Amino acid sequence: MHNKLRTLKTLPGSPLPLGAHFTKNGVQFSIFSRHGTSVTLLLFESDDPDARYIEVPLDPDIHRTGDIWHILVEGIAEGQLYGYVIDGPYEPAGGHRYNRNKLLLDPYARAVTGNRRWDLTMAQGYDAESPDLDLSFSGKSSIPYMPRCVVIDRPGILHGIPLRIPERDCIIYELHVRGFTIHPSSGVAHGGTYRGLVEKIPYLKELGVNAVELMPVQEFDEDENTNVNPLTGERLKNYWGYSTIAFFAPKSTYSASGRMGEQVREFREMIKAFHDAGIEVILDVVFNHTAEGDETGPTLSFRGIDNSIYYILKEDRRYYTNFSGCGNTFNCNHPVVHEFILDALRYWVIDMNVDGFRFDLASILGRDQEGAIMKNPPLLETISEDPILRNCKIIAEAWDAAGAYQVGEFPGRWAEWNGKYRDDVRRFWCGEENSVGYFATRVTGSSDLYGDAPNGPLQSINFITCHDGFTLNDLVSYCEKQNIENGENNEDGDETVNACCLGAEGPDRSKAVTGLRVKQIKNFIATLFLSQGIPMLLAGDEFRRTQRGNNNAYCQDNEISWVDWSLMEENRELLRFTREMIRFRKSHPIIMKGIFFTGTAYAGKAEPDISWHGDRIGKPDWTPSSRSIAMLINGEYADLTNGTADSDLYMIFNAEEADRVFEIPEAPSGKRWRIALDTAKASPDDIFGPGEGPILEKDRYPVSGRSTVVLVSD
Repeated sequence: MHNKLRTLKTLPGSPLPLGAHFTKNGVQFSIFSRHGTSVTLLLFESDDPDARYIEVPLDPDIHRTGDIWHILVEGIAEGQLYGYVIDGPYEPAGGHRYNRNKLLLDPYARAVTGNRRWDLTMAQGYDAESPDLDLSFSGKSSIPYMPRCVVIDRPGILHGIPLRIPERDCIIYELHVRGFTIHPSSGVAHGGTYRGLVEKIPYLKELGVNAVELMPVQEFDEDENTNVNPLTGERLKNYWGYSTIAFFAPKSTYSASGRMGEQVREFREMIKAFHDAGIEVILDVVFNHTAEGDETGPTLSFRGIDNSIYYILKEDRRYYTNFSGCGNTFNCNHPVVHEFILDALRYWVIDMNVDGFRFDLASILGRDQEGAIMKNPPLLETISEDPILRNCKIIAEAWDAAGAYQVGEFPGRWAEWNGKYRDDVRRFWCGEENSVGYFATRVTGSSDLYGDAPNGPLQSINFITCHDGFTLNDLVSYCEKQNIENGENNEDGDETVNACCLGAEGPDRSKAVTGLRVKQIKNFIATLFLSQGIPMLLAGDEFRRTQRGNNNAYCQDNEISWVDWSLMEENRELLRFTREMIRFRKSHPIIMKGIFFTGTAYAGKAEPDISWHGDRIGKPDWTPSSRSIAMLINGEYADLTNGTADSDLYMIFNAEEADRVFEIPEAPSGKRWRIALDTAKASPDDIFGPGEGPILEKDRYPVSGRSTVVLVSD
């Protein structure tokens, strides 16, 4: 053993804070374990599988306060690698799964080594002859196969004024850190990394987005997937990362500068670069389950620390509830787990400077320790009201894999991914019956869901597509999912996709079909940015990124999932349209006012804030067979929120295949109408800048089939 490690001195230390922290005397280590009977700290010389290490046993009479085990070690520096071995009862029927042969990650570790593959089948002693064998207890040591925790000195606070972009101004762009720049066409020097993402900030600025929502960046094992692509024989990946194991640690393999703690600095540098560019960063976080899976899964951290505390177990406590669809369910409303989640969120805000969080399968965060949905979930309320998190954006995926669907029901200031917006907008543009009324409700902010919410329509995160499902190009190109390469016999992925395939299934180079598909994509993009609420665009949809019909590409770390930047030039017309639609939204506060329309005149105005029409003025068709609707929005009502009146807007949405001629009402302002956009037109006549569109000379306008038209008073 290295002489430095041989001569270490220890002190009893303090129970708080949890994790590994520098003090004036050394490094303070602290970990929770209620039912563990012995805790040993391991200090490693390196991350090599056969690296030497010393064991530092913790004496329960000296190094334990309540349920917290702690020790202060003198003479070690930043970058020291460590882990824990915890012994205790192995009683699955009682909920306990301690195993003295397993190296455990510190739940509070700020970095995890990532310069080699986690060989967890070897680590757990997997028996190929008994694939259903409970793997929690094995006499085989996992020490050579596990990553190690890294001691990180607390970085200084990055000073500066927080962006705090008002919700009404937000335009969110969802992306995958690796997939956004790893394709050779990306043109960046550090593809697939935090630095690579920084290199693309000028593109994002030009597009007009002001918030990026990053798919999971908390440490996970991309090699945990054992499935094989049946067409290529290639082993698949855990590409998306919805399988967290270290909730304080940024993903090491996304670092260009190193994986022995350098990832922390690089992540912070990325955040600062985004903030300097006026772009907020929202993290997609996965507190509903962990990477340890069900009773046959590996023991990596929580299971070996205190299984019965961290997970919701079934009545037969050998088994785990599976509300996540991923093998286990985190016991979020147990006080210990509750506090752990809050500590993690505060860390990402205070030390890492992120601006908000999107919570995957957030309904699980509202389940009690028996798994029942709670009326007033303490964790959800605490996150909403926590003084550190008070200015953070918090967004719920308001459902889970066990049947909970709570869109429109999350408490307080929580925003929600509005799944009903996605479904109803798709149904309308796909020409389904009985869709026009729902479409009108979604475009105007979903008052049926958020009519009583404190932030009204601004609690709706509107999206047509997201990482989970078809891309926008594939939505208009495929009617059936093409997931065979996922190795699950095409049985995975959502069956109810509300897709509207135009032309033959899949790629179609004919001019007519391409024109139809591009027009339909423009309809979706126009609808998204004309709607009340907060829009979210999926990365690459602005230039027809495709996943070849795969609607569940969670395991595809290849060109199926990567953003192919060569499509940007090929589809520059659509890219321009998207950029101009974002600009249009930003220039019309009446679209972003954050207050529901009433259909009446109020606040001293002579005309109502909104009125509905069909192809004839004042005659909207709400019947089940209707596939078109028009709305007149009175720009005077914009001054209720920002003190400045806006132009009047007349929006026409025609999802019929046939052309229709629409009567055009007078603008409430008495001004003339100017054509702002028409998705049936070719670029550059599909959308115009302020004051550039042609004046409407008649009181009628021919609207092509499957198209959107917007007029602006001028």
